[in-house]
Amino acid sequence: MPIRIPHDHPSLPGHFPGRPVVPGVVVLDRVLAAIEAEAGPLRALRLPQVKFLQPLLPGQAAEVALEPAGEGRWRFRVTRDGALLASGEAVRDDDDGADAA
Repeated sequence: MPIRIPHDHPSLPGHFPGRPVVPGVVVLDRVLAAIEAEAGPLRALRLPQVKFLQPLLPGQAAEVALEPAGEGRWRFRVTRDGALLASGEAVRDDDDGADAA
């Protein structure tokens, strides 16, 4: 799934002044969107492993690639022009906390 975070995205002011970088949480939001586009809406998702290797700058085109890793599990890679920006694993978490005391 292609992604591009525009220069006027509300998360960018202050992250970082003079040299804006797309926050990791915004990249992960696009990963979640890619997973939901494939699997449908999810109530909850855990990210047991995430690694950021290079920054994504505003306006740069990137690609989210998913690989099924079992029932309710996905491995993801975020790349820009073939360079790996981020990778990790996402797991559907159906435990809504109802059993918590």
